[in-house]
Amino acid sequence: MRSEDTPFEGGPMDGRVLPVLVGITGHPPKTYRIPVPDPDGGPDTVLVYRRVPRGPGKVGLSNRWKYEYAPEGVPPRRLNWPWSKPDATPPGKPDDADG
Repeated sequence: MRSEDTPFEGGPMDGRVLPVLVGITGHPPKTYRIPVPDPDGGPDTVLVYRRVPRGPGKVGLSNRWKYEYAPEGVPPRRLNWPWSKPDATPPGKPDDADG
């Protein structure tokens, strides 16, 4: 597999560049999790970094990525099927008393 040197910004890994494996499309994973062992033997701490575009690349396309620290972790994903309805909103206008 191919890897690409990817910079990390924010958090404990700020300023470091690590080789990250890229997939078939040439993109690194959307999130990068780094387990950090506890020195006292407790549970590992997991640092979460989220992939963002590094800046404009050739011909205005963003072909390079960097990782930004996500202290809140990764938000839960929900399936987005083409036939799924958006989140339910009550019918009528917001000021409408009847609904």
